[in-house]
Amino acid sequence: MTNPDAAPRSNSGYSAWRLITEELRGEISERRLRPGDRLPTENAIAERYGVNRHTARQAIAALAQDGLIESRRGSGTFVTGESVLVHRIGLRTRMMRSLGEEESTRTKSRVLDSATEPASADIALRLGIPGGEAVRIESTRSVGGHPISIGTHWFAAERLPDIAGAFRRTGSFTAALAAQGVDDYVRASTVVGARHATAQEAEMLEIRPGAIVLVAEALDTLPDGTPLQHLVTRFAAQRVRLDIEPPHPE
Repeated sequence: MTNPDAAPRSNSGYSAWRLITEELRGEISERRLRPGDRLPTENAIAERYGVNRHTARQAIAALAQDGLIESRRGSGTFVTGESVLVHRIGLRTRMMRSLGEEESTRTKSRVLDSATEPASADIALRLGIPGGEAVRIESTRSVGGHPISIGTHWFAAERLPDIAGAFRRTGSFTAALAAQGVDDYVRASTVVGARHATAQEAEMLEIRPGAIVLVAEALDTLPDGTPLQHLVTRFAAQRVRLDIEPPHPE
């Protein structure tokens, strides 16, 4: 007998084991399955989703490859103790603040690439620089040696020509902005979606090809509303949860 609440199988050709993997990954991310909890057996998973044991075994293997579960000889398969970070997105969104003092000491950010280039129509509109140039920065962030995000940032070149160099020197965008004379900034908008990682993203984030990434597209401004930074961040969903705070009261 199959579970009537089981996720429906897709007719799109997307493998059943991938759908099972994503649902179980969601249960781990949402803490319905907590570190130390025993994973259901292959037989139980096969019955729950109405699939054969081979399909269930593939789903379990994918979770193990992602480091979310581990097999203990003679005991079964258990959710690992790998922590899931909570990144809070609010009026003043700062990754270091989300991580806390202890985790911040284990954080490393670096510039992968940067360039000053003509702003596309979309970026120019968001930064309020029609016909102007933008500084584009590609960055990555890791915690405890585990990559958690990839970011693409755009700044108005006329306003912040040395922002890439400042970030390379400080390893923090907040510190880099302070070095450029920007002491405060606020989050004006954030749009979050989810999709499967590209092959390049999977390699950079050290996750399985096709694993889920959370994509946050955001605009930061000065307190007076002047556009400061447009950014698109891809988070490894198995390592990061996003907590959207309610709007700040006027």
